[in-house]
Amino acid sequence: MKKSAVVGIFILSVTVFQPAATASGPVSPSSREDGLDRFRSQSVDWAACADASLSASGTQCARITVPLDYSRPQGRTLKVAISRIKSSDPARRRGILQTNPGGPGTRGLGMPRDLREVMSPGVAAAYDVIGMDTRGLGGSTRVNCGLNRSTWLLYAPGSDRAGFETSVRLSREDARRCWDRDPDVLPHLSTRNIARDVDIVRSALGERRTSWFGQSSGTVLGAAYAQMFPRRVDRLVLDSSPDPAEYPMRMVRRQGPANERALDDFAAWAAPRHREYGLGTTPSAVRAGAGAMIERAAREPVLVGGHRITDHELPLLLYLALVDDTANPEFAITLRVLLDAADGKPVTVPPWLRDTLNLMFEGSGTERAADYAAQLGMVCADVAMPSELEHYWRAVERSRTSQPVFGPMTHAPFPCAFWREKPREPRTTIDNAVPALQVQATDDTRTVYGSGLRMHRAMRASRLVTLPARAHTVYLNHPNTCVNQTVDAYLLHGTLPARDTVCPA
Repeated sequence: MKKSAVVGIFILSVTVFQPAATASGPVSPSSREDGLDRFRSQSVDWAACADASLSASGTQCARITVPLDYSRPQGRTLKVAISRIKSSDPARRRGILQTNPGGPGTRGLGMPRDLREVMSPGVAAAYDVIGMDTRGLGGSTRVNCGLNRSTWLLYAPGSDRAGFETSVRLSREDARRCWDRDPDVLPHLSTRNIARDVDIVRSALGERRTSWFGQSSGTVLGAAYAQMFPRRVDRLVLDSSPDPAEYPMRMVRRQGPANERALDDFAAWAAPRHREYGLGTTPSAVRAGAGAMIERAAREPVLVGGHRITDHELPLLLYLALVDDTANPEFAITLRVLLDAADGKPVTVPPWLRDTLNLMFEGSGTERAADYAAQLGMVCADVAMPSELEHYWRAVERSRTSQPVFGPMTHAPFPCAFWREKPREPRTTIDNAVPALQVQATDDTRTVYGSGLRMHRAMRASRLVTLPARAHTVYLNHPNTCVNQTVDAYLLHGTLPARDTVCPA
């Protein structure tokens, strides 16, 4: 599995516990009325990217100016970093393909490079592929909450009330840090404002219409853009979508059962391979071993890769390893290393596990921790979350029976519960007939299949391509000839499949 996929999936994870007010989001008023002409007509000065690996791939970078608050376009502004890989054949170029890798809060400047590695030569010739670090993130004007941990999003409360109270204290502190540091910017990090930024980029690049490739939470951004600017959409690809009405907190709660099923699926795969991995001769034995390790970590942390892993972090580590069924061997090795480390045996930490642990434990002052601050701001700017602590405690306790590993983690309180300000706008209700191609895996552990079906119904003119697999962000990270050819054909010719289809795994 690509590291970029792991990072994005780690970031993707919030849900809505109660309905919020919604808005359909009419098309923005004309430039003569909204005061945005100077942003739409600004020049874009492309240059070499600061990241040498991006420049080596042929990617160019630029920064554009957008309003902090679109209701006050003459006020404070932000810089948004964008990237571009130009069409491989200008004579065949049809336009731009804007992109978002998900998260929310995953840096997007490398997305054009990643897509060009996968897309067909014809599609590469048809589009300038455009990436973006969304407002608050990466090369754009940043927020920096001074967070001293990167695991705020899925910090498991553990087995008792004391662990739950610890998770509450940490979430409350994260919210306080953010509002003490960036009170002026935090309210403006919403999906609706990012969609407006996407349209400013389109206009600044001199394009009447734009095509879109979004994966994971980037599908919500793409759907919101289509709702707000329907006449500006050319071709729209949504890969691994949640239900837009449940995004972000109910979506995460649905991840609990999905990951429990994935752990069962992995156990069924690992049991016949006991001779190779030593995880148990039956699926129940494999499953019991993982559960026992979490209980043991509550009493005595597992020391591995220079990190101290308790029952608060271990469920997240398992969650990150269960994304894709093609990564079962990596997960088996990871589980074996953790079990051996728990027994005090010397272990060799594989690269995937080392990278993931470093990602989880990056603390205050690092670039990744700053990205998680932006992620937190984006999540909390979209939807208000319940503040009553007993609501979360009851949800955690109810989840333990059917979701013993992942339920408490996916039902714990987020810092948004302690946010000082509610969202300034209702979120966008998705309900339109903009044509779109949607890709969804049946056993996705992040954006579960049933939720993807609800996105499909909300995007009434969409066609759904189903892949029977445990996968998330299929086009880039789970190679499948049928899926990739279908996406490429749509981007190249603009013709959707005549009906919803199923690709062979």
